Amino acid sequence: MRTRPLKVALLGCGVVGSEVTRIMTTHADDLTQRIGAPVELVGIAVRRPDRVREGVPQELITTDATALVKRGDIDVVIEVIGGIEPARSLITTAFEHGASVVSANKALLAQDGAALHAAAEQHGVDLYYEAAVAGAIPLVRPLRESLAGDRVNRVLGIVNGTTNFILDKMDSSGAGYSEALDEATALGYAEADPTADVEGFDAAAKAAILAGIAFHTRVRLDDVHREGMTEVTAADFASAKQMGCTIKLLAICERAADGKSVSARVHPAMIPLTHPLASVREAYNAVFIEADAAGQLMFYGPGAGGAPTASAVLGDLVAVCRNKVAEATGPGESAYTRLPVSAMGEVVTRYHISLDVADKPGVLAQVATVFAEHGVSIDTVRQQGKDGEASLVVVTHRATDAALSATVEALRKLDTVRDVASIMRVEGE
Repeated sequence: MRTRPLKVALLGCGVVGSEVTRIMTTHADDLTQRIGAPVELVGIAVRRPDRVREGVPQELITTDATALVKRGDIDVVIEVIGGIEPARSLITTAFEHGASVVSANKALLAQDGAALHAAAEQHGVDLYYEAAVAGAIPLVRPLRESLAGDRVNRVLGIVNGTTNFILDKMDSSGAGYSEALDEATALGYAEADPTADVEGFDAAAKAAILAGIAFHTRVRLDDVHREGMTEVTAADFASAKQMGCTIKLLAICERAADGKSVSARVHPAMIPLTHPLASVREAYNAVFIEADAAGQLMFYGPGAGGAPTASAVLGDLVAVCRNKVAEATGPGESAYTRLPVSAMGEVVTRYHISLDVADKPGVLAQVATVFAEHGVSIDTVRQQGKDGEASLVVVTHRATDAALSATVEALRKLDTVRDVASIMRVEGE
């Protein structure tokens, strides 16, 4: 066993960083045995040095993160500060000084993953980021390594705990969006400003990372179609239940049927209650993968929180340190397919459309004609009328998003259609 310790620098010591420090301290002997060398935490960069951090050695605290990563004797840098800058500059500086990096920074990886991988390869070091997607759930490494010999066709997942908690409460209790959000905030699942979660930004960053790994191509955050879930209503859930479905905010990454392109999107969708993702409750995450040889796989667990995320960070730390001991590096970026990312208009799926219409003869025929004129086939229609008004619910067969959008625009121009009350995709069938 190697006796010289591997030296680790930690950037950030909030909820996750504090848990990383605690685990490295309490499990030091086990980590030594698993890695084949001792691991020593030699510096922790923070913005507020006077803040009380229970169990964190004060002598390791510094406010000069740049000096810490430039030391030259650091073997591994753990980055848990988040955001684009200064994280990007600190990571590239760490590479330049011979350190491998373990990161939990989904936003940075979704935006600049290709450049970071190139920099790591240039300097002969590792970039690992299991904690960037779905917390403690082993997902990045299975996609990058365990399924490396297979062909992944689809990744369908609930990758944001806050939105899943809100939608679950709306489904189970009949609460409205605002009421469910208030409960999520009170329980600590939602931030004071929940925009990144409820508008799908967080899930979109994760979708970009997953799509890139799954399909061996470069997918950036800007390539991901994103819709939030703030417009989902109790009426949508009632319609979903009538179809034997529930509603989830899904990250969907797909290879086109002809294999010549991929797509990545985040939006609310109805999924059948028979689908495994429908049973994912509260703030849990789950990702469903479909591959040629492996078939259908599902990964489930807590997707956020200090201890779960720290678990993923420490798993990467062990892997990276083992590579250091072996004087090797692990797998880097695999983007050989160079597949284009389809625009949302080319994506094919089913749709649930709710219309408020005049309750009089001929309306249904008018609506059906509009769907036919735009090449969107109707699967089922449900109509309820009262006092001269009616609700018309149409569920389509598979069609492109562009065709559906054109259909909706034409429907809005009909005198007999008072409102297109809701449009939702139907997935997981």
